[in-house]
Amino acid sequence: MIRSSFLQIPGVGKKTESELWAKGVSDWEKFLLTDQKNAKYDKVAKGISDSNLALKNRDHRYFSDLLPTTEHWRLFREFSDNVAYIDIETTGLSPEFSEITTIALYNGKEIKTWSKSMGFLRFRNEIAKYDLLVTFNGKGFDVPFIEQYFEIELRQSHIDLRYVLASLGYSGGLKACEHALGLSREELEGVDGSIAVHLWNEHQKGKKSALDTLLAYNVEDTVNLEFLMHFAYNQKVSELNFENLVLPIPTRPEIPFKADRKLIDQLIKKYFSYQ
Repeated sequence: MIRSSFLQIPGVGKKTESELWAKGVSDWEKFLLTDQKNAKYDKVAKGISDSNLALKNRDHRYFSDLLPTTEHWRLFREFSDNVAYIDIETTGLSPEFSEITTIALYNGKEIKTWSKSMGFLRFRNEIAKYDLLVTFNGKGFDVPFIEQYFEIELRQSHIDLRYVLASLGYSGGLKACEHALGLSREELEGVDGSIAVHLWNEHQKGKKSALDTLLAYNVEDTVNLEFLMHFAYNQKVSELNFENLVLPIPTRPEIPFKADRKLIDQLIKKYFSYQ
């Protein structure tokens, strides 16, 4: 979608971009072939030249710095070959008073996990490899928590699906969006961030299946982010009449951890039966 985007060019707004598309100027190449040559043309042509160079150099920040935040989803097609779907579990909401318990990262090929009990060795090096981060509510929670907890700055471009999906009419939390789109968590149904804290506590007490269950839940989040990102991207390009840019939905990977459904039911009954 980046090659069809003009919003990153100074002086080009949504109205101008829409007018170009309506005239059949659907990408940078077609604009450069137009007959109209004037000062405005030269300015846009310069922006296209800069954009082409940035794309050639894989300078994702060039685009995310210039595009409106609501349009960062446009980066996905061009940078999806180096994306990290990421989610964390914590003991609370504040990095000042809480800790990260587990981290799950899925890059479309491999599932990688870390836990506080096993250590976060090589996490900093791993996360630094990626051009693009995809999260759900990561701008408000996961990314600032990670940055403060590990004392690092994440310079990747970032697509937060909470806002992309909301713009498509899918509001609420991650689970609500999944249910609206027909995704089922099967043995992990009913598990949320509160249960995740109790699973960590059970692990700390020595319950062997608790950590596997927590990691299964954490990984489920990242795997589902891949589906949701492709769905949202395809909906967005279709809304803009760029059906030729629709991407195939990838095959879901097998989650390498098994959830203990009996333990989940026990925790729900113990801590939430009054609800």
